[in-house]
Order: sequence, then C-alpha cells, then structure tokens
Amino acid sequence: MLINCVAYRDGAKLADIPPAEISDYMVQPGCFVWVALRDASDWELADMQQEFGLHDLAVEDARHGHQRPKIEEYGDSVFAVLHLLELDPTDALRLGEVNIFAGPNYVLSVRNHSTQGFLGVRERCEREPAQLRQGAGFVLYALVDAVVDRYFPLVDALESELETIEDQIFDRGAGRANIERLYQLKHKVTVLRHAVSPLLDAVGKLYGGRAPAVCLASADYFRDIADHLARLQTSIDTIRDTIGTAIQVNLSMVTIEENEVTKRLAAWAGIFAVATFFVGVWGMNFQHMPELQQRWGYPAALGLIAATCGGMYWRFKRVGWL
Repeated sequence: MLINCVAYRDGAKLADIPPAEISDYMVQPGCFVWVALRDASDWELADMQQEFGLHDLAVEDARHGHQRPKIEEYGDSVFAVLHLLELDPTDALRLGEVNIFAGPNYVLSVRNHSTQGFLGVRERCEREPAQLRQGAGFVLYALVDAVVDRYFPLVDALESELETIEDQIFDRGAGRANIERLYQLKHKVTVLRHAVSPLLDAVGKLYGGRAPAVCLASADYFRDIADHLARLQTSIDTIRDTIGTAIQVNLSMVTIEENEVTKRLAAWAGIFAVATFFVGVWGMNFQHMPELQQRWGYPAALGLIAATCGGMYWRFKRVGWL
C-alpha cells in the first residue's frame, strides 16, 4: 500500500507525485524523492526496485521480513532494517519492522506488521528545510531517530512493571504469580534488547571517516542516535540484572514459605507422635499394668497426654515453628 510519494528540492517540498513520475524528478539537479509504503506487495517492491535500482538482496530482505536489525551498504545506497515495537491492549509486545532504502536522490521506507506511522517524521523534516537540504541522509536519520525514540517509552513501561512486581515479592502466597510475571517481563526485555543491541553496532557505520556518502552530511546526527542507543542499552542491561535478582529473591521467598510449612507440619507431627506413643503404650494387652486398675487411670492418662502435647505446642510456638 502506497502511503505517500513526494519530491523535494533544496529542502522544500515540490509536489506529491504518482510513482510513474519518480524517474522524471530523480534526474533533476538537487532533487530527491521520498516514498513510503506499508505492507508492500511483491509487485509494489518490484516497481520501486526498477525505479530506484535497488539491490536484489536488499529487496529480498524487505520482501520476506523477519530480519535482524542491520544497516548495509550496496554501492552508493544504504539499506536499513529496524524493529518497530509497541504494546498492544493486552500489554503484550507486538513486533513490526521497517525497511529503509536511502540513495543519493531517493528514500524508500517499507513498514510491515505495525500500526506506527511516520507522518510525524515527514512533517518534522518539512519544518526544518535547512536540514532537509542535506537530502536523503537527513531523512534516513529522521526515520531511524523516530524508531529509536519510540523505544524509550517502552523502557519506562518495563521499568514501571518491574517496580510493581518488586513491591509484591514479599507478599505471602504470591510467589508463583510473581515468577510468571517476571519471566513474561524478561521475554519483553529480550525482544527489546534484540532490537537495540544490533542497531547500536550498525549505526556506528553511519558516521566517522568511512561513513557512506549519502550519510556524510548528517554524520553528527547519527552520532546522536548512537548516544541514545547506548543509553537504551544501559537501561536494558540494568532491567535484565534487576529481573535476575528479583527472580532469585522470589525463589528464595518460595523456599522460605515451603520451609515454614514444613516446620509447621513437623511440629504437629511431633505433637501427635507423643500422643500416639502414650496411647500405644496403654493400649498394649499386658495383664499386669497397675495403672489400668486405678479409678483415676483413664483421666490421668488423658491429662498426661494433654499436658505433654500442650507443653510441646508451647515450645514449638515459642521457637516460631507454629
């Protein structure tokens, strides 16, 4: 699906154009074309490949999707794959993807399996004509920067969820539920880490002495993205370490609760064992058992059993077993 197709010259918008006229504008000096597609079909990608001269391997990656975040050079063009992450109404993490082709006089973005649009990015670029004069390199920066900036609210949401679970770790009986929530959170953090970590290394290719020609004018901006990614990586590592600690603490709390139950069961078993001992002794069928002939024998036996069990109960209660 074609979202928009716009031609720019010297930092200003020329016109919304049909795809058939792309080649007419690309040959004009100082002009570049910015095309945005969503869930593009094979024939749409084939048309764009013919218009822009895209590399076969890059188009194949965009067609099949499910790629690891990366930035690759193909001649004088750059191909970038970024993950789009968003929380759905059930608080599950939904994974999408955007593929960006950037050349000397064109930018093509292909968004797949995501509701997150980039209209705000286009508006931002058009409000900054001085930067837009840098051409396709600045548009590539703006798109990558928009994706990276959307990771920060996710990190904040994951941190808030982790704090909520930590507040419930010491609640009695919440061990199993906490462990399930911690592992679900760990899965979300892992997905976010898989989106950020490869991109941190990839963006490093877009600034410095060996940066692609299309990115040279915007090298400082890509360095700023690298700083943002480094901050995200640090936050993600901190969350992962905290989750690991929380899981260990939660498992320890479960073990402590199980030990408490075991101690209570052992205490009651000891009390009933004493009662069973006395009853077993007086239940033996020997002829000469003097206490059996006494009128006070039965109440005395019950009293001794009750007193002994009561003393053991008091003792276990005092040491915290009951």
